Amino acid sequence: MLDTTINTQTQDMLDSLNAALESGDIDRAAALFATDSYWRDLVAVSWNLKTVEGPDGVADMLRNQLEHTRPGKFEIQSGEFPAEEGGVITAWITFETKSGRGWGLMRIRDGRIWTLLTALQELKGFEENRGTRRPMGAEHGARKNRTSWKERREAEEADLGYGTQPYVLIVGGGQGGIALGARLRQLGVPAIVLDKHDRPGDQWRSRYKSLCLHDPIWYDHLPYIKFPDNWPVFTPKDKVGDWLEMYTKVMEINYWTRSEVTGASYDDATGKWTVEVNRDGEKVTLEPTQLVLATGMSGKPNMPHFPGMEDFKGTIQHSSQHEGPGPWAGKKVVVIGSNNSAHDICAALWEGDADVTMVQRSSTHIVRSDSLMEIGLGALYSEEAVANGVTTEKADMIFASLPYKIMHEFQIPLYDQMRERDAEFYAGLEKAGFDLDWGDDGSGLFMKYLRRGSGYYIDVGASQLIIDGEVKLAKGQVDHFEEDAVVLADGTRFPADLVVFATGYGSMNGWAADLISQEVADKVGKVWGLGSDTTKDPGPWEGEQRNMWKPTQQEHLWFMGGNLHQSRHYSLYLALQLKARLEGLETPVYGLQEVHHLS
Repeated sequence: MLDTTINTQTQDMLDSLNAALESGDIDRAAALFATDSYWRDLVAVSWNLKTVEGPDGVADMLRNQLEHTRPGKFEIQSGEFPAEEGGVITAWITFETKSGRGWGLMRIRDGRIWTLLTALQELKGFEENRGTRRPMGAEHGARKNRTSWKERREAEEADLGYGTQPYVLIVGGGQGGIALGARLRQLGVPAIVLDKHDRPGDQWRSRYKSLCLHDPIWYDHLPYIKFPDNWPVFTPKDKVGDWLEMYTKVMEINYWTRSEVTGASYDDATGKWTVEVNRDGEKVTLEPTQLVLATGMSGKPNMPHFPGMEDFKGTIQHSSQHEGPGPWAGKKVVVIGSNNSAHDICAALWEGDADVTMVQRSSTHIVRSDSLMEIGLGALYSEEAVANGVTTEKADMIFASLPYKIMHEFQIPLYDQMRERDAEFYAGLEKAGFDLDWGDDGSGLFMKYLRRGSGYYIDVGASQLIIDGEVKLAKGQVDHFEEDAVVLADGTRFPADLVVFATGYGSMNGWAADLISQEVADKVGKVWGLGSDTTKDPGPWEGEQRNMWKPTQQEHLWFMGGNLHQSRHYSLYLALQLKARLEGLETPVYGLQEVHHLS
């Protein structure tokens, strides 16, 4: 039975918020928020990805944005009913702004708004042609000299970039670039996706052969087309590649393969970029208005240099160059690093009969895959969640509604459960000498990913090889190479035919330095991280991911990346920002990302 008291309390709160916003009474609107409250806005009010904290933060955002974006018409979402648990009322809501419509999630505690998520979903007058607005496709009736869909599509592909310039140029054709390309296509934004590989999906096909998604399938859908019901829970890399290639084709994304940017510059006077492209040997100059670097947060390898590397007689690779164990049977291999790629590569080499040593340089967080699925993801991304009515879209919004400032408080109990459940497993790792951690505050994998994008492994079998001594474990820092060995700082010498540096990737603004200039890279600053003042995520507190999916200090330059979940979810908000600018809508940005760190 519907609890009318909870429904009434929620509606009263929304009515009060609407009245305050409609009358322009910012202080009254801010007073509806608790002292320790959070309003996370995804483009709707701030034209940014921005979280403000407490009544003062709410008031400051509204003072800057209320006149321009005019949020209002907050209502309980049709067909949804507020629920109360543990003294917190949770309600799905819808709202409108001057330019668009959105939805979100509100939590009320002790009679005040505790958390509010407002996410723009569409622009008024520029809605996607889906559902009841879907195109007819066929043109009924007779007409001379009509062109077919195929002919129109071929003409568009031949013209875009030559006769007609793209409004948006996306550099990088992995899942981030493809998801954004699909969103822009549905919004009618002329865009080209550039990628250096021969085919869409080669970013995945070219990696080591044992690579697969460590996230479950419910977490990894792309926009518009979900994986079929019989798709495997964990997708092998080549199957991911085939899906991305299919998706690019059927979503009609203008995707240039074998295309690399050789240089780019921005003209302040014209507000356009000049981008030089080598398209399969042809030099093409493009002049987009908006440039998106979708080169991936795991796109620019960190390849260290040590004395003696040039004299080493064996092979040295970064993990991104490693194709698999094939040539290394019976050989000695040293893998530098102890995170996801290092474990995957070590396990595959062991299976291929190589003699493998892992060198752990710093502590690593490890969580077993089945425990992560059941305890960490099951409530939102699982078959059980789907059966309970938690769609992918709802799951994304629930996850997005937890402000980063307090997200660790929700994560810590989950990882405490995992630690207890798998105590024997962790004891085995510690006995083997493996250095474990749970994040600086015990909040585990997701917070490590959001803060630094590294420092963890989702165990799918490699940990047992370390426990059993099948993969040898060493600890320390590399000091130098000899002709036939890598030597650690303590003098330990490891003869090697192959050394794989699983040493991660640098900040995405490194791509801006390579493709545009160091000046622009420094102007933008570090990409990724929250400013949590934890390991590899220096403060000050940012409240959102640095420079991701939102305006940067360099006009008309954007960054798109993240895992499949983030590519799906945040591609919408970046696409809406780009569409709004194409159509000349007013887009005053509140809280433009400041630069505190260069890389």
